[in-house]
Amino acid sequence: MKAKLERRLVLLYGGETISIFLFIIVSFMLNKFYPQIRLYSLYSFWCSFFFLEFLLAQGSVYWYSKWKRLKREGTSVTPSSIVRLLKRFKKYNVGLIILSPFVIIIDIYVWYPLLSLNSVLIVTFIYIFAILEYINYFYIQLSYDNLSDIKHLLKTRKLKQACLNKDFERMM
Repeated sequence: MKAKLERRLVLLYGGETISIFLFIIVSFMLNKFYPQIRLYSLYSFWCSFFFLEFLLAQGSVYWYSKWKRLKREGTSVTPSSIVRLLKRFKKYNVGLIILSPFVIIIDIYVWYPLLSLNSVLIVTFIYIFAILEYINYFYIQLSYDNLSDIKHLLKTRKLKQACLNKDFERMM
């Protein structure tokens, strides 16, 4: 059971970490091969992209700390220092959720009529994806990628509480 949990945690923190780098590469390639989209010129792109990358880094730190503790101490209970740090970051995340739409509107205003619909759609997609990641980490588990999770979902017909949310409740 411990070995299975260790593998799961390695996949989670590894996946988040790899995603950080893959998204950077994809954005670079998109900017290089489709310069007319002008992604790197848009503040809204950088704001939404930073928000997504910041969330992925938080997820990576969270899962890594659980794995490290399981490996060292035999328990996957998240260290209190990590839970407190992520609770602080939660406030920054909310700030980025609020800020991003304003930056998108400003970019539309500044770049109109040069701004393509594709640019706005890409930035909006990144922003929505980041919000879904935020919900997945801090409130409700949205990702069901293993048999145990899927069985639970089919049995209860309810989404699970996010692991980090449980940790916040534990710390109260």
